[in-house]
Amino acid sequence: MAETVVGENGMVVAPHRAAAESGAAVLRAGGNALEAMIAAAATIAVVYSHMNGIGGDVFFIVVEPGRPPRAVSACGRAGARSTIARYHERGYDTLPARGVDAMVTVPGAVSGWQQAIDIAGSLGGRLPRRDLLADAIAYAKDGSAVTRSQAAAIAEDREGLTQAPGFADHFMVDGKAPEVGATFTQPRLADTLDHLAHAGFEDFYRGDISAEIAADLQQLDAAITRADLVAHTATLEDPLSVRFDKAMLYNTPPPTQGLASLIILALFDRLGIARGESFDHIHGLIEATTRAAAVRDTEIRDPDVVGDIDRFLQAAWLDPTAAGIDMRQASAPDAGPGDGDTIWAGAIDQDGLSVSFIQSLYWAFGSGVVLPRTGIVWQNRGIGFSLDPGSHDPLVPGRRPAHTLTPPFARFDDGRALVYGSMGGDGQPQFQSAIFTRHVCFGMEPGEAIAAPRWRWGRTWGEDRPGVAVESRFDPDLVAALSRAGHDMHVLDVPYADQMGHAGMIVRRADGRLLGASDPRCDGAAVAA
Repeated sequence: MAETVVGENGMVVAPHRAAAESGAAVLRAGGNALEAMIAAAATIAVVYSHMNGIGGDVFFIVVEPGRPPRAVSACGRAGARSTIARYHERGYDTLPARGVDAMVTVPGAVSGWQQAIDIAGSLGGRLPRRDLLADAIAYAKDGSAVTRSQAAAIAEDREGLTQAPGFADHFMVDGKAPEVGATFTQPRLADTLDHLAHAGFEDFYRGDISAEIAADLQQLDAAITRADLVAHTATLEDPLSVRFDKAMLYNTPPPTQGLASLIILALFDRLGIARGESFDHIHGLIEATTRAAAVRDTEIRDPDVVGDIDRFLQAAWLDPTAAGIDMRQASAPDAGPGDGDTIWAGAIDQDGLSVSFIQSLYWAFGSGVVLPRTGIVWQNRGIGFSLDPGSHDPLVPGRRPAHTLTPPFARFDDGRALVYGSMGGDGQPQFQSAIFTRHVCFGMEPGEAIAAPRWRWGRTWGEDRPGVAVESRFDPDLVAALSRAGHDMHVLDVPYADQMGHAGMIVRRADGRLLGASDPRCDGAAVAA
């Protein structure tokens, strides 16, 4: 069981306790939720550097009490040299997952931090960058403990990672992966963060850090150039939204899969399910997931070229789609693979300012490439592009890749506000729907809703056809019932599985009291200010 933490003066939740503590310390120092999130994001970029970092992308939703939510998209575009012809000339039919040629897109994370600090300032935030990044710099310089998930991520793809330039020098010790609990330092990253704290986040794209990055990119013969960095900016957008019973749900627009998250819950709302942890509860969410995944896989891509997606959040589509769900029998649509490691974090301050935030390298350690001058681990988010020019989402310079990232927010008619989310690649909408329905629909406390056994529909585990994996704690009678209904069930041999996501949640009640929890599947915490 995960602990449900109670607070009144603000709260931060993150999948590593150090990051949550950094954010809560900012709240105690008088900072707002956005400033707290910058601190948490910087710290977790260091202490969970296999999951996320400044070489990745960021999306978040920020909500002022009584005002419309806003979404920030800090998603890097494919570089000017990221062309299909370039990869064909290098002998590729598909984009590689590791190494220099997996460095397809510009990292947007730091531009997202800049957007956050700009919005924070407009809301009265005044804490200096050096204070917000102080913990992160200290952890990078003095070291943090190697986590179980970091050690496991290296073990799972040691060969691919160690062949990527810079990885072994940065993450290995005398040719060996560091043991769990060993102190791990990142001196070059410490210097980079320290420089950004003094020069400003824009320096990453248009200053001295940009020049250092560009020099390494040129030496590596990467597809990204300094001109690509200079051209990058984060954008402020309207989130997608849909009605759910007595609440409005929000999520980020394309290129993220926020649409899929909203579809799942909107369809589930129409099924009229009365009992949690029942066959109807789990089956209904799985079936809603299959419909949402079909839309996601055919519709989501760069918003510059995406079609009309608002129709999928309208009753004219949702009502007949929900009515078409057979509550006795599983359907059999296709499901693509959905690997990915990410972090979700949330913050709400004493004034009710709320942030739902997600930061990622995509796969664990991204491309595996570590730039020697700056210590930046570069993402591999662009590998979702196709090298077939006639495909749904071909690689085109300047295009943004489809993202599994999705930071949700809910606002209830009774005055409650809810930030929640999870890492987990394509599984993120499923994990969000699990913890949301358990808490909102069926009354579980946040800690109980997050710790309860989870499932994942899809083909993440290399299966030939979609199946439903469940943790070993899952009710065997429920597993049997789902199997009889036609679901291809796989019971994992662990009670708490990383592939079921690292979730978190904070709910702010109308009286201002906060309840939050982090996932026992990770190293996280909910910390009250």
